[in-house]
Amino acid sequence: MPRDWQIKKRRPVRRKHIAPLLKDLEFALGIDLAVDGAFLEMANYGPWKMVLVDRIPLAVELMSPDEERVVFLTLRGFLSHPCERRFVEVDHGAIPYLMNGADCMVAGIHNADEAIKEGDLVWVRDQEHKRPLAIGWATKDGTSLIQELKGKGIKNLHWVGDELWEMEL
Repeated sequence: MPRDWQIKKRRPVRRKHIAPLLKDLEFALGIDLAVDGAFLEMANYGPWKMVLVDRIPLAVELMSPDEERVVFLTLRGFLSHPCERRFVEVDHGAIPYLMNGADCMVAGIHNADEAIKEGDLVWVRDQEHKRPLAIGWATKDGTSLIQELKGKGIKNLHWVGDELWEMEL
């Protein structure tokens, strides 16, 4: 995936224009974003649409491999709004690989939300500190991610070393 993407067409939006997108996100993750009174912006980042709240990239809208619209928090969004849905926990040994953008193998996964289905967008966190490391597409269901010992578990999409994580807006 090319990493020379830039934030383009950044524009302020009213809450009522992105309310359905935010409601989908709140329902999927079981969180309350509480963006009332915040300065909301939309921007394009490569093929993704970003929601920026008070100049911080909070959510991303992208297309799934099945060509369905999916809304999910960015890594900064998970830092601001921790949740216990659609997570996958990895051990300390997997972290260096994830930080370089590698896909997540099931051998490094120790815990996961059992409600995850194959093809869901999930977030990866470290087992010890519960901090977000990456976002990706699950290649197996939640139970299989925990029990299996060989194969790819998550196709990485956005990770800590990604320039979106480090950018200052």
